[in-house]
Amino acid sequence: MTEWRLEGLYMKNCNCDPGCPCDFNADPTHHECEGMAAMIVERGHFGDVNLDGTKWAFTYHWPGPLHEGNGDGQPILDASASDGQREALGAILSGQHGGTFYGILSEIITTFHDPVVADIDIDIDIDARRAHCRVANVLDTSSQPIGVIGVEEPQPYQIQVRIPNGFEYDLAEIAQATVLKGTGEIRFDWAGAHSSLARVARHPDN
Repeated sequence: MTEWRLEGLYMKNCNCDPGCPCDFNADPTHHECEGMAAMIVERGHFGDVNLDGTKWAFTYHWPGPLHEGNGDGQPILDASASDGQREALGAILSGQHGGTFYGILSEIITTFHDPVVADIDIDIDIDARRAHCRVANVLDTSSQPIGVIGVEEPQPYQIQVRIPNGFEYDLAEIAQATVLKGTGEIRFDWAGAHSSLARVARHPDN
């Protein structure tokens, strides 16, 4: 198993109502679970492969609660990364080199679609609770603070979910996914859905 580490900005937008029930061990809002996750790696490595500045995204669908499994997933690897960096990120995302988060995903996803290599347009501003991730012909999603939509003089909420030693994140700012659209192998189309924005540090033991 190769030693690795990823640190950076993370977003997850899913089809649940804002305040994803999965964070509280409850069933997804619509029973099924679908959406995306993505990361801007500020600092990272896989063995001797430097991963600073790389990006990845992932679209997914489960027909029911995640713990029941039978999910579909598709990795998206940034075209600006080198071949070695993309291979390294793909190895980490596979869950075969440790890490609780990626290991759990590998157990509950039955079908991994071939990775997409494409330009990833992503920006995550945790403090402002705003983010977007766009991949041509595959994914388009945007997040903004809860309370802005339809309010003449916005007074956006700041809502946080804190999960000490959480396998996905320890602390997340909760926002609203105004657009959540998958147009690749995994298709979905939602608005007004859930968004989590967080800073994460992941390694084989976490």
